Amino acid sequence: MHPAKSVIYFTTATGAGYGLFFWLALLSFHGHIPANNAVGFHLMPFVMLAVAFGLVISGLLSSTGHLGHPERAWRALSQWRSSWLSREGVMAILTFIPMSIFAVYWVFLGQNTGVPGIIGMVGAFMALVTVFTTSMIYASLKTIPAWHNIWTKIGYLVMSLMSGAVLGIALTSVFGLTDVAFHLFNPVGLLLVLGLIIKIIYWQHIHSDKAVSTAESATGLGRFGKVSLAASPHSADNYLLKEMGFSIARKHAAKLRWIVAILGFVLPFILIGVAMHYLQDTAKLLIILIAAASCLLGLLFERWLFFAEAKHTVTLYYGQDKV
Repeated sequence: MHPAKSVIYFTTATGAGYGLFFWLALLSFHGHIPANNAVGFHLMPFVMLAVAFGLVISGLLSSTGHLGHPERAWRALSQWRSSWLSREGVMAILTFIPMSIFAVYWVFLGQNTGVPGIIGMVGAFMALVTVFTTSMIYASLKTIPAWHNIWTKIGYLVMSLMSGAVLGIALTSVFGLTDVAFHLFNPVGLLLVLGLIIKIIYWQHIHSDKAVSTAESATGLGRFGKVSLAASPHSADNYLLKEMGFSIARKHAAKLRWIVAILGFVLPFILIGVAMHYLQDTAKLLIILIAAASCLLGLLFERWLFFAEAKHTVTLYYGQDKV
């Protein structure tokens, strides 16, 4: 599939934004994160929530960038009974309700526990449901076997929680909330390891020798023997080939996977571990910020590969042997 930049940013940014909100709400609910601090006062919750909301809103807006008529995007909301894209849009809007109420309580009223904390947890749960609906947009497509599997759904949820936790450590460190950052240290380490394991399993799954569809099964001519393309259906590349026939050489994909593994998982794991245990003050904060930037950059590469390596069954009619 052709990796649209708008969709790559959308899935990465909204996942990180929802994940960050989840951890902020969870820490607040358990009383681990103060309503304000001596350094930032109400600036602290404002900045933290602004980052979460900013990522989600900018991601949702960017998702309309690949549409021919973005002004008609609202019409997708009416198909929630049958479309995961529509369900994702509806959930995104509904999730803003508890998220916004929690934000008002925390930023303007200085409260993030008790009733506000419960509202925040409702928003956190709905945020994860929204991430799940995003994953189902792709996992529900039987015509793209690389996406139509359980690892797509698990991957989206884990990457969201992982990137959100990494951002949480970075933001709490910026405001000197060392104790809060340590509450996130173990979840971050676990999610970084789990995220890498899931990606490795996913990559092995999509490149297994087992074919879901072949030219023989797609045309129904398998009973006569092997099917091969006698001539191209078109004299030049058309929309289907440009959008659904996009391909990447396996050797390039292998290099990009190493980049994803190192930038997205291994380097953040090492940098955060070193910073939290061996560094202090400015050096500690700098390394944690570098770890967060590395994680997000690695996830951008991961999401690009997620689209670039996927093959649509329509390519079987254009010479592809199997998908």
